[in-house]
Amino acid sequence: MIRTRRALAATLAAVCSVAVFVSACGTSPAETTGTSADAGEPVAGGVARAIVIGEPRTLDPAGLGNSWTRQSLLGNALYGTLMIEDPSTLDMKFTMATDFSTVDGGSTFTLKLRPGLTFSDETPLDAAAVKFNWDRLRDPANPSDSIRQASQVASTEVVDATTLNVVMAAPSPVFPQALVTGAMNWIASPTALQKGQAAFDENPVGAGPFTLTRWTRQDVMELKKNPRYWDAPKPYLDELTLRTVADATQRLNTMIAGGADFAMETNWASLAQAQDAGLSTDTVSFGGGLYMGMNVRRAPFDDERARRAVSMAVDLEAVNTVINDGKGVVPQTLFPETSPFFSDIPLTTPNKETAQKLFDELAAEGKPLSFTFTTYALPENKATAETVQAQLSAFKNVSMDIEVVDAATGNSRNATHDFDMIIASALFQDPDAALWTAFHSSSQGNITGISDQQLTGALDAGRVGKTIEERRAAYETVQKRLVALNPGIWYAKSAPSVITAKNAHGVVMYGFGSPLPEEFWMTN
Repeated sequence: MIRTRRALAATLAAVCSVAVFVSACGTSPAETTGTSADAGEPVAGGVARAIVIGEPRTLDPAGLGNSWTRQSLLGNALYGTLMIEDPSTLDMKFTMATDFSTVDGGSTFTLKLRPGLTFSDETPLDAAAVKFNWDRLRDPANPSDSIRQASQVASTEVVDATTLNVVMAAPSPVFPQALVTGAMNWIASPTALQKGQAAFDENPVGAGPFTLTRWTRQDVMELKKNPRYWDAPKPYLDELTLRTVADATQRLNTMIAGGADFAMETNWASLAQAQDAGLSTDTVSFGGGLYMGMNVRRAPFDDERARRAVSMAVDLEAVNTVINDGKGVVPQTLFPETSPFFSDIPLTTPNKETAQKLFDELAAEGKPLSFTFTTYALPENKATAETVQAQLSAFKNVSMDIEVVDAATGNSRNATHDFDMIIASALFQDPDAALWTAFHSSSQGNITGISDQQLTGALDAGRVGKTIEERRAAYETVQKRLVALNPGIWYAKSAPSVITAKNAHGVVMYGFGSPLPEEFWMTN
């Protein structure tokens, strides 16, 4: 996360020199946005009101998503973190863990914990508790988004109270980068989890900076300072309240009206308006972005021509106009020009004439293209599907339906691969964790089901390459194969962001824009 007090106009001028970052210089907000980073020393006390985007269905870490659009603020509040990574440098900082390292190229890791850690119920947070949580996450019987990270672990062994040995399913030297993006970073009390979901949701037990006092579903969640938190005097706040607001306009209006102190944000237009209103923003910059994933496991997208036709037919700038008022960023290449892995390989090549020929060709073979776009109920996601549907209606021999689902149903559809097209993401600074997870043939997180020997081999080579040159060559092949295979349509760079009020401070994010509430503080 880059923190700066530059004016928006100056930031835009700087960003416009890097063409891949903006779709229309002069109208897009910068990914490196302003913040009140120099507010002085943190002040203890007070209550902060935070707006989050995703309502949890359970407080079990297995059911929470560790990203800014999901439940990362809640998960970090209740469970703390084992480790975090600086998005600017990718350096690891250990928190409840003191080490997570490998001496054999990522075939095995050793996790070391701080001694004396306890959950809020005074039971020990030890190596056995970590093993219990990690084993649950990699068990398909406990459907979790984090199986994509946890399934990379083959086995774990408790050595002593503070030491856990980890054997990987395949060598992965940069596995810590993947770990911090999921629920493996959150450890809950095994004693509490074993009481069942209903009991746990009533009284979730973690070792984070806050504990739950009240949860009114579809309304508000109230948290109070955990007096047993390991990193005293943090958290600085006495209380933190969380309210879910899915609509970007409502989030922004609430912040401008002074109805909240922090708001998670994903909409580029809202970020620009927040800055115009004098609010501060923090944004983590990523490679990759959001893509419309097409399920190659079944018809119609098991035929590459169908995937290519839809990819060529969709006008992504029009999608950007609808969902971000034209102020978003459409990815042109997989990596930004500032990345050591950048190659000038366009992700999409729009061509309406070729798209229509492909639709006609499929229809002539008795396979007119018909599919369903399954989308989460978030307004931006729904608007994306509706825009694609409207555009495709101008073509012959293609039809698209829209299915809007809640987060729990969407997670289930992802896990069981029961969709035709669905919104997915691959966000990264170092590319290994996200790209291997999203597109490797053996990955549990490969929701599109793409299976290609060259792609899989290149992802493996990029993971274990010992030099930047070796890894650059591998990821050039990855980019070429993704373009050739068309498993998804890359339509938006993400904006993992937090908007803060003038008296709110202490925004620190790691991973996929995951904020640390123990760092939040308020001034009068």
